Amino acid sequence: MRTFDLFSIGHSNVAAERFIGMLRGAGIDAVADVRSIPVSRRFPWFSGKNLAARLQHDGIAYAAFDDALGGRPRERALYRDGVADYEAMEKRDEFRAGLARLQDVAARHSVCMMCAEREPLDCHRCLLVARALAERGLTIGHILYDGTIEPHATTEQRLLAEMGLQGDLLLSGHDDRLAAAYCRRARSVAYRAKSDGTGAPSR
Repeated sequence: MRTFDLFSIGHSNVAAERFIGMLRGAGIDAVADVRSIPVSRRFPWFSGKNLAARLQHDGIAYAAFDDALGGRPRERALYRDGVADYEAMEKRDEFRAGLARLQDVAARHSVCMMCAEREPLDCHRCLLVARALAERGLTIGHILYDGTIEPHATTEQRLLAEMGLQGDLLLSGHDDRLAAAYCRRARSVAYRAKSDGTGAPSR
């Protein structure tokens, strides 16, 4: 019986063998790549085709979600003051369809969302995708750099603490504090558009 409905991981600079070991340690049999464009120049084995081939060799399925669930939107309207607007992105039909596809994969596999950032709170896979999934009643476990698995609810408590909102008396309830924390964190870490105001996805 699975502990979580799905998992998340950031590939960071993890070596190939260790990355596979981290997935196996969590019982993962499918990876959902939620990078806008699945390319890594510094770590080419994490580029989509190379990664898919390696995972297949180790008996792990691979699916790319590209722009549907990626963190670097192409449309100018999805940026606010030059920063990717997660609230606007979540309202897109494409995003909702991507979530539905991901949930379908998770119903059939032990699936792990993958992006690049090591820390979940620095990545849209947590601040956008995992948040939306949690709001739909799914449980998420974030596989951290040391291999431990942190429940999303615990990650949210860290978010509140890091944003200084655990006991903010100006916000009446936990949900308000959490929403404010998500917003502040997203504004500080989300992708910033190029000077022409468009997104040029590269991760």
